[in-house]
Amino acid sequence: MYLPGTRIEVVNPGIARGRIRHALFDFDGTISLIRAGWQEVMAPLMVEVLYDTPRGRELGEGRLRELVAGYIAESAGIQTIHQMAWLAERVAEFGGEPRDPREYKRIYNERLLAHIADRLSALREGRASPEEFTLPGARGFLEGLCARGVKCYLASGTDEVYVREEAELLGVAGYFAGIYGAQEDWRRFSKRMVIERIVAEHGLRGEEFTAFGDGFVEIREAKAVGGIAVGVASDETSPGELDPWKRERLVRAGADLVVPDFRDGEALLRYLFAEGPWGEG
Repeated sequence: MYLPGTRIEVVNPGIARGRIRHALFDFDGTISLIRAGWQEVMAPLMVEVLYDTPRGRELGEGRLRELVAGYIAESAGIQTIHQMAWLAERVAEFGGEPRDPREYKRIYNERLLAHIADRLSALREGRASPEEFTLPGARGFLEGLCARGVKCYLASGTDEVYVREEAELLGVAGYFAGIYGAQEDWRRFSKRMVIERIVAEHGLRGEEFTAFGDGFVEIREAKAVGGIAVGVASDETSPGELDPWKRERLVRAGADLVVPDFRDGEALLRYLFAEGPWGEG
């Protein structure tokens, strides 16, 4: 069902509302549009690498594109190094000599940074406004959470150095009590680790924690600690539109609510906090 007059889909009306104290956000596709199109950078790299193997040439580029597209879709939100480890495993499986996953990650980052270079320079030089690369309504929604005393955190599978810079460029870094991203030593970071740490350090009950994201990982991990999971099924190429495939995947991961963006942010806040017409949860 949808909240009246909104695009907020309530998948699980049984959540306990009005108790949220801490909230975690994914970054790319949930708040930031700077890296929109990253899949179109990663997929060709993976196909190129796999085609250069005996089994890859047998399968052909068409089958490889299908294989890679399916994996990228399922793995969105995890650290890039894990995606590159998958690539190395497939290379070995297909009879090739895999490189170190860190080398594949280096090549991917180089290509992605080239892909988004104009966006970054436009933001740095003031030729583009942060709103152009921010999911509609995200800033106001963050303000609404902070005004209600909620501590917000940012966690991304992208390298932390990039997440921090891009959050600053979009003018949203100040809303977060902590910003976390992938580390050189990948064992030091995962969204699960961040969520479990927040819950443990603050002694949270499940309904006191919520996560917002467009990836399987943050939704699944929020539900694992009994939290409220809000799926953001954003169409990054047409901001404000719902991506039906993302929606299906987020619901499958356990999302309690699904939104295409945060333009109905005030209604979403009132619902989550059991305010006004939405009553008690």
